[in-house]
Amino acid sequence: MEKKFVRVLADVNCDWEGLSPNYRVYVNDELFAERTWIWTDQYLEEDLQIEAPVGDYLLRWELVPPCLAQLDISNVRVELGSGTIKNGNLLRIYDES
Repeated sequence: MEKKFVRVLADVNCDWEGLSPNYRVYVNDELFAERTWIWTDQYLEEDLQIEAPVGDYLLRWELVPPCLAQLDISNVRVELGSGTIKNGNLLRIYDES
């Protein structure tokens, strides 16, 4: 099955206290990235570069316990490639032809 490339961007913000929290990004149930949040009063633009067959993929961000933090994900969008975002966290990769 032919794979398609998509670049997904998302705005990530984290309010936290104490030790810098870690968070993970999953595509379906596959761990895609793990990051440590070290910033205050800023948001990041998460960049996910995905090459996968046509289909639906659930995107999920979660904090790694223990932490005193709140993660906010917004503006999830496909920047490049043949895909769309549904319901804020479902990536649908489609065939353009």
